[in-house]
Amino acid sequence: MKLNNYNLQHLIINQRTIIIFKALLLSTLLLCTLPALADFAKGWDAYQNKDYATAFKELKPLVDQGYAYGQSRLGRMYEYGKGVFQDFTRAHMGFNIAASQGIEYGQKNRDKPAKLMTISQIAEAQTLARECLAKDYKGC
Repeated sequence: MKLNNYNLQHLIINQRTIIIFKALLLSTLLLCTLPALADFAKGWDAYQNKDYATAFKELKPLVDQGYAYGQSRLGRMYEYGKGVFQDFTRAHMGFNIAASQGIEYGQKNRDKPAKLMTISQIAEAQTLARECLAKDYKGC
């Protein structure tokens, strides 16, 4: 293709359009992620200050949106019974979901509650994790 003035201007406009599109896409992703990070920070701060009711209140909506760090931290709350009834099945489920999304904390901690669980409890936790993923994290 021979570049003339018209083709060159068209190419420049297309490149600008691509750059603008990428910038808008990145901005949208950041705007969608920042509120989750802020809520996670509130939840984790509440957890560290032993305000477990607030921690649960802040983290649970994130879990329902599939936020993996929220899954792992809620797993920790269930593991130790902080603000919730101690439930190793739910703890394992939360760690397992976080691990499936590449969260190292979930990977490291998934086996801790498993050591205190029966084989059927582990199977139940794995089933709950699969169901949660299938339901797009709603009502987990």
